[in-house]
Amino acid sequence: MSTGITRRHFAVLASGLAGALALGAGSARAQEKVVRIGYQKYGTLILLKNKGLLEPLLKPLGYSVKWAEFPAGPQLLEALNAGAVDFGNTGEAPPIFAQAAGAPLVYVGYEPAAPQGEAILVPKDSPLKTVADLKGKTVALNKGSNVHYLLVKALEKAGVPYSDIETAYLTPADARAAFERGSVDAWAIWDPFQAAAEKTIDARQLADGTGIVSNYQFYLSTRSFVDQAPQVVDVLLKGVAEVGAWVKANPKAAAAEFSPLIGIPAPILEVALARQQYDVKPITPEVATAQQQVADTFLALGLIPKPIRIADALRAPKS
Repeated sequence: MSTGITRRHFAVLASGLAGALALGAGSARAQEKVVRIGYQKYGTLILLKNKGLLEPLLKPLGYSVKWAEFPAGPQLLEALNAGAVDFGNTGEAPPIFAQAAGAPLVYVGYEPAAPQGEAILVPKDSPLKTVADLKGKTVALNKGSNVHYLLVKALEKAGVPYSDIETAYLTPADARAAFERGSVDAWAIWDPFQAAAEKTIDARQLADGTGIVSNYQFYLSTRSFVDQAPQVVDVLLKGVAEVGAWVKANPKAAAAEFSPLIGIPAPILEVALARQQYDVKPITPEVATAQQQVADTFLALGLIPKPIRIADALRAPKS
């Protein structure tokens, strides 16, 4: 009899232990859910990271956050395409190149136009006076970045074929070095690197985006992540909106917080911040149409290998 009781007790204990292990495993899995966010050295996401606002917002959903820094949008979206990032933001051009390469990206939000936040710069003593003077010259830029589109459209407006210039594809740091060495004639760059070059080495603008391009900032995710975790995407955008509102209301404080994060003096960052529009919104038909024009322009120049439809990469409206 004692053996029977022991077996019964063992069965009960084993059953209970199995249930506890299963519950624990399920709980551990819930706790192990991670949203991986790609960010650049400038913009709302780096402030969101620094302030630590996102983690408590995501905790009730069982998510933690893993942050990864990238030098520019194209590199960030390469990581998104490889499945290493779930969410991030870039300018207009990187999503076009990424979608053309087959990345399963989804536009989930945008920041309004900031055409003064990017420019084509030349050294202060350069003989070049207008964009038309770039014919036959070499321009440094980060391939596939927002300024790629600025350069294309600025040349078009000036009547200079894109094929009549040389391009040196360099990251912002390498481009700055080449620019200062005189290895390139001009540099297409965005803030805050633009503001820093204008202030510290008296770089001069041939043109910014005013009257040429919109320079939207886009927030992007993957189709699978948007489908599997729509609430998480909404929380991410809520966090972005909160930080954006704070920046708009407190530009001096925002510049002071940015400064040690990116190694640029606060007064320079104040100039850059004044050129931006920190107000995340859902993608509108007008913005989608503008982005399709970017894609069609790059296709016509042979910069992307096939036509793409921006409509295929939009988040489905909430029911």
